[in-house]
Amino acid sequence: MTKPYGVVAAFAQVLDRFESLAFGIMHTRVFSAPKVPAVFLMFWVVKLLTTGIGETGSDFLGTVSIPLAALVGVGSFGVALYLQLKADAYHPVRYWVTVLTVAVFGTMVADGPHLVLGTPYWVDSIGYLALLCGLLMWWRRSEGTISVHSITTARRERFYWGVVLLTFGLGTAVGDATAIDFGLGFTWSIVLFAVLILVPLGLRKLGLNVTIAFWASYVLTRPLGASIADWFGKPLHTGGLGWGTGPVTAIGLLLFAALVTYLARTHNDVDHAAVHNRSATNDLTVDARA
Repeated sequence: MTKPYGVVAAFAQVLDRFESLAFGIMHTRVFSAPKVPAVFLMFWVVKLLTTGIGETGSDFLGTVSIPLAALVGVGSFGVALYLQLKADAYHPVRYWVTVLTVAVFGTMVADGPHLVLGTPYWVDSIGYLALLCGLLMWWRRSEGTISVHSITTARRERFYWGVVLLTFGLGTAVGDATAIDFGLGFTWSIVLFAVLILVPLGLRKLGLNVTIAFWASYVLTRPLGASIADWFGKPLHTGGLGWGTGPVTAIGLLLFAALVTYLARTHNDVDHAAVHNRSATNDLTVDARA
């Protein structure tokens, strides 16, 4: 047995043991349809919007009061996630409000090590990348898939939101690393991430696994959206337009409310293909039992 294989095997045993302790005695609910929206243009628009609001909203609350920022960030995240996990079906308002609170909380999580420990953002980025890869490996080993279309059980949904939180932490740290540690500023960071987010799409056409392409793009929406929001909100002497984090956050929230209301009224973001496949699978199971 080679040494690398032994390390991987040991890591797998640790994951199995931790999984058994964490979820072994927990009942897993099964949903009739995926509890996430369909991945199409509107999905990415709203996702980018939440990243920008999370960045400027967290900064704005921090200028008002650090305790208030912590209370709003942690409290809203906890309540929204609880309501989302408790529900048995997807709903646009509940889902996207949860994503929005994750954006605010994820910004605070990403900024924490830098502010408290003084670590460079690029070091934080490596740490979050390692955590994200580890959680994705655990999810893949446990469920056999990390596809966003497979969120049809409570257990998979817990994995999903854990990964979403880490993508926000990683994306925030990466965006700050390019703008601050590497001195690119907001404008060139926007250009960089606008180009990088197209790479998974191009590689997808060349045969890259669609699930890997999705999660790569999902991570990159965070630094792209945050860089755009910072560009609008930060002072002129720092490379921004000087609109202020408060006004940019308010504008973002108005756009967010309008788009989510549209989705709630039209149901255009329901993953009809996944619902159909789920229904067909259930029908086959019933026929087999009959």
